[in-house]
Amino acid sequence: EYFTIGLQIFTILLNTITMNLITTIALASISSSVAFTGVHLTTGSSRVAALNGKTGGDDDAMLTRRETLESWFVGAAAVSVGFLASPEEAKAFPNKISESEKYKDRPRQHGSKPSKIGVAMRKDMYGGEYLGLKPCGAAPNCFCSTDDIEDSPDTNIPPFKWPTKELSSREDAFQQLYEVVKAYEPGQSDIDGGGFDIVTFDPKAGYIYAQFESLKNGYVDDLEFAIVGDEKDNNVVQVRSSSRIGWSDYGVNAKRINYLANALRAKGWDATGVELKTHQRYAEDNGVTF
Repeated sequence: EYFTIGLQIFTILLNTITMNLITTIALASISSSVAFTGVHLTTGSSRVAALNGKTGGDDDAMLTRRETLESWFVGAAAVSVGFLASPEEAKAFPNKISESEKYKDRPRQHGSKPSKIGVAMRKDMYGGEYLGLKPCGAAPNCFCSTDDIEDSPDTNIPPFKWPTKELSSREDAFQQLYEVVKAYEPGQSDIDGGGFDIVTFDPKAGYIYAQFESLKNGYVDDLEFAIVGDEKDNNVVQVRSSSRIGWSDYGVNAKRINYLANALRAKGWDATGVELKTHQRYAEDNGVTF
């Protein structure tokens, strides 16, 4: 009888200690998150000192937006990966390469179409508003020319510019841009073997949206070209290319952008694309050169 009473007391104490420990850990985690977020919300336009302990005025020791997002991403990754990668039964695009027949019985890992694509009011990491395309996240699988180069140097690329002497209107420029995208070669540089589809083409508004599919598993990437804000009166086209699923893209988005940039340069456009000298971290993260 005394043993039973003692065991019950011990069980109660153990449960109490366990609950207190869990509560303490949870509160500490919340406090850390709030404190970390608060730092970013109160820094204004200056960036926060890196978590690796570096301090001072060295710009390399400041957190970029990607580094900030990475710190937030880690905790949510395990939960989100399974949801995002849920397979759906679907066929590749009609212009897929012939080799895709080998993988036709595999479930296609399309992922969900990203929300709020197109030109819209956005918020930077400090809460400031700007008009642009959907910003990239923490993963090294996205490029966007409306990402701020100070906040996100790893994802920012220069916009494209059409030759005003040869193309006198936005409609003419986007017609040529449409033809270049339409002529894209699935399977070039061993990417996009599942083909592609131009979902939206609006030359009057200055907007193109296309989807590209990988060969084996059907991963879908999203590509956008758009006129933004005051650029309606000039020759600047903003660019965004991003993967839906996974962390690394193994250079796919860079290769896609550079293929299109090369084709446009041949027609007189100013289209830099993704350069190794400015995106070495992306190349290292994905184990590629370009």
